[in-house]
Amino acid sequence: MKPIISVKELRKTYIMGTEKVHALQSITLDIVKNEYLALMGASGSGKSTLMNLLGCLDTPTSGEYFLNDTNVSTMSDSELAEIRNKEIGFVFQTFNLLPRLTALENVGLPLVYAGIGKSKRNEMAMEALEAVGLADRVTHKPNELSGGQRQRVAIARALVNKPSIILADEPTGNLDSKTSIEIMGIFEEIHQNGNTVIIVTHENDIAQFTHRIVRLRDGLVEWDKINENVMSVLSRSAE
Repeated sequence: MKPIISVKELRKTYIMGTEKVHALQSITLDIVKNEYLALMGASGSGKSTLMNLLGCLDTPTSGEYFLNDTNVSTMSDSELAEIRNKEIGFVFQTFNLLPRLTALENVGLPLVYAGIGKSKRNEMAMEALEAVGLADRVTHKPNELSGGQRQRVAIARALVNKPSIILADEPTGNLDSKTSIEIMGIFEEIHQNGNTVIIVTHENDIAQFTHRIVRLRDGLVEWDKINENVMSVLSRSAE
C-alpha cells in the first residue's frame, strides 16, 4: 500500500546562540493510509519536533517529506498553512478552545478560515459533534464542560474539515485515567472510520491502544514495532 506520509532522512537543527541542537538526526519513516500509530519518546527525544514537521507546522533542515504524494519539505509558510487546513486535524493536550465561543462555534472555526458559509458551517460542526457524542452540548461554552467533554470538542474540531490525518499531541495528558480511556475509544472509532491517526505520547499505556509504536531517542528512531497486543476500548465495552 502506498504511504500517505513518507519521510526520508529528515533532520532538524536549531541554532541556540552559538550552539547547534540536533533535534532530529535522521528520520526515515512511512505511514500508510488508515494506520493507527503512536509516536513515543522521553522529553528531548525529538517526538514533538517530528510531530511539528509531520503536521506542517515547521520545515526540516534537510531531508524530504511527502504528504499524499506532495513534497511539503520545501514549501513556504502560506503553502504549508493551506496543506494543514486541508489534510490535517490537530488535537492538543490543552484543548486550545476559545472560551467565549460555544462548542458548535469552536468546532466550526476551521471552516470560517476555509470560507464556508454559516449555515453549512453549523451543519458540518453539528455532524462532527454528533460523531464524538456531544450533540447535547452544542450551546455550552468550554467552562461549562468537563475536561473530557472539552477534549471531545477539540476532536470534533479536528474532524470537521474531514482531513486525511488526525495528529494528537498528548491528547490524554490533562485527563484522569477513566476519561483517558474514553478519549482513546473515540480515536479508535475515528481509525475504524478510515482515518489515519497519529498519537504523540510519552505514556506507554496510551500507546498500547494503537496498532504500531514508533519510539524515538536522541532524534533517531530507536524502534518501530507492530503492536501485537492492542488494547481495544470498543471491544472491551462491548463485552
